[in-house]
Amino acid sequence: MTPERSEKLARVMAKRQENITVVLEHVEDPRNIAAIMRSCDAVGIQDIHLIHPPQARPRNWGFLSARSAEKWVTLHHYNEAETCIAELLQQQFILLTTHLGADSVPLHEVDFTRKVALVFGNERNGVSEQIRNRAQGNFNVPQVGMIQSLNISVACAVSIYEAYRQKMLAGHYNTPGMHAARRETLLQQWSIKQ
Repeated sequence: MTPERSEKLARVMAKRQENITVVLEHVEDPRNIAAIMRSCDAVGIQDIHLIHPPQARPRNWGFLSARSAEKWVTLHHYNEAETCIAELLQQQFILLTTHLGADSVPLHEVDFTRKVALVFGNERNGVSEQIRNRAQGNFNVPQVGMIQSLNISVACAVSIYEAYRQKMLAGHYNTPGMHAARRETLLQQWSIKQ
């Protein structure tokens, strides 16, 4: 590996954030998952949690650029929602779902400087009632159009870029946002993959 490449890996790793994660519940289109992986990598989100039965797990992300994104993020797979939610709550994440409900607040009113897990649901049905009942909050992406919904990968990108903006202003990217031991482990893995 060249010194320039090694320096880039270290620079990117220094910006990785452990206090924000994305959860995808029964997302069906692997291209949506792939686009979300790329967006997460872009803002320093390392962990993505995928809830889907084993037979529904994507085997192919559909295009080369997506497969390259998979190298730089960590995917956690769960067969059941409850297992994922219990693990995130145990890690003291605040669960926030995307849902157009009476208790939903606009994205820009969410405090993303806290330790948050953003839950995005299935393309047709959204986040399940099971997860909405366990969440500590609901948010929406404000819109003025007729349709009142965005593609899941677009909604995720808009949301995590708002999180990025808030976290940047709060100084979260000025110091490493991940424990040193995990940074070292991931850097070793990245060095092999590059």
